[in-house]
Amino acid sequence: MFYDGTYILLIPAMIFAIYAQGKVNSTFNRYLRVNSQKGYTGVEVARMILDSEGLENVVIQLTNGHLTDHYDPRKNILRLSNAVYNGTSVASLGVAAHEVGHAIQHSRGYAPLMIRNSLVPIANIGSQAAWILFLIGFIFVPELHLMEIGIIFYLSVILFHIITLPVEFNASNRAISLLESQGVLSSNEIAPAKKVLDAAALTYIASTIVAISQLFRLLLLRGRRR
Repeated sequence: MFYDGTYILLIPAMIFAIYAQGKVNSTFNRYLRVNSQKGYTGVEVARMILDSEGLENVVIQLTNGHLTDHYDPRKNILRLSNAVYNGTSVASLGVAAHEVGHAIQHSRGYAPLMIRNSLVPIANIGSQAAWILFLIGFIFVPELHLMEIGIIFYLSVILFHIITLPVEFNASNRAISLLESQGVLSSNEIAPAKKVLDAAALTYIASTIVAISQLFRLLLLRGRRR
């Protein structure tokens, strides 16, 4: 937005975010080189689990990018990156099963996922409007309470990040349970797959911490301006 001394509040959060991103990349790349004993590909495992859960209607597609895997609840499409779609590593299978976990959440009406999905448009608007309103209020017309309105908009972003945490943790727990119960991975392969998913979870925790730190910064700026 603009430079000021309150940026120091973001430094610890940003350092943790950089660490989390490095951790997920290094962990994924490490176990990407460890092939699973049974040799299933990510798409095979995803299809196997989906069908076993009665989700034959979910389409699996190959998508571009690195760790761009995601489930689209609007279209019932599971998109897997090439390393996951065609990969036979424990990392590939762990990520594929995690995304299937989201499809299962959607089919069963998992409450945190439903709440998160409903918050997406609100959070998108809030993330943009918050800064515009706060900046106008801070610089030009603080008496119109635009800073406070901007902060209220930003709270929708915070809520989105917070509700994302149980959604992601639950999807990972489902993934590990399914990989084990369906015999996709052996007992000694479960731990590496879990390490990959745990590392990925750090990025969501880091995003939440960054967002909360930014909120404290806005509150501090508002206090100073008043």
